Amino acid sequence: MRFIDYVKDKRFLILFYMILMAFISAFVSISNTQRMSLENILYINGVAFIFFIIYIAGDFFVHKKYDAELKEAIERSGQDALDIVLPEPMTHEQKIYYRMIDHIKKMHSEQIEKLYNEKRENQDFIMSWVHEIKTPIAASKLTINNSGHKPKEDILDKLEDELARIDNFVEQALYYSRIDTFNQDYFIQDVKLESVVVESIKKHSKWFINKKISVEMDSLAKYVLSDRKWLIFIIDQILSNAIKYTERNGRIRFAAEDNDIETTLLIEDNGIGISPEDIGRVFEKGFTGTIGRQTANATGMGLYLSKKLAEKLGHKISIDSKEGTGTTVILHFPKVLDFYQVAKSNPR
Repeated sequence: MRFIDYVKDKRFLILFYMILMAFISAFVSISNTQRMSLENILYINGVAFIFFIIYIAGDFFVHKKYDAELKEAIERSGQDALDIVLPEPMTHEQKIYYRMIDHIKKMHSEQIEKLYNEKRENQDFIMSWVHEIKTPIAASKLTINNSGHKPKEDILDKLEDELARIDNFVEQALYYSRIDTFNQDYFIQDVKLESVVVESIKKHSKWFINKKISVEMDSLAKYVLSDRKWLIFIIDQILSNAIKYTERNGRIRFAAEDNDIETTLLIEDNGIGISPEDIGRVFEKGFTGTIGRQTANATGMGLYLSKKLAEKLGHKISIDSKEGTGTTVILHFPKVLDFYQVAKSNPR
């Protein structure tokens, strides 16, 4: 620290000292009760000035030492500002600044940790996605190589199945990549549950036919506030899981219920169900569970994405299942007033 910089910092104190001494000198010189001679006034000013200079010099060297310790701490920290160890504060104001710096460092550390975790999760997802999508690609190549004299219709049918799996994986990756920018790409409107359910069923019609799964629809002529595109994707993921874990000649039922608080959509299957130890973790990213690990094409992303997107839309999603009996996934759509409060907290 240069002395001129210190003087600039202390300019108000110096100005206050000069004004105070000028006032005292003027007061004692014109006072009628105890008028002092000019020599005495100069003597008082001289002594006061000496003490003031001693104070300024001492305070300057203290601040200069503190400034040197700060610079040394900055140099030792290198490029990582979070590792900096600051010297002990000397004033109450410095203590406040230190608390503010510690708070900023803590927030910065939390943000870095969050970004690191997100990056690691993204890498895990990409690795898993690449591994999973290689399966239908390899199956398609194998189908072509072993086509031989097989009927053309059978070959195309198998290729269509594999392309459908690839399409589902690509769609998952697309929606996964858009979760963070969701608030830039949604449009809330009245959506008829029957129309989105029928569209999702049509998309999975071949799976229904191949496994001879029957479909039941009950009281779906109800409207909910949602984004049609995102809602269809959510139902697709739930339905894909339901078909995957429902045996041949099984049944999947869609039903809507209504009350004063919410409208609910139930997607119920009579499949193999979920084990009790897994039921609380089915919405976790990448979790496949005991049964899912036995299935070659289980990625553990479908229900995770469904829950994340449902929450973004202001909906809730819950699940009820008994192993060996079946699973019911419930989408909860709040009424207008409740939904409006949620929408306000997620502005565009």
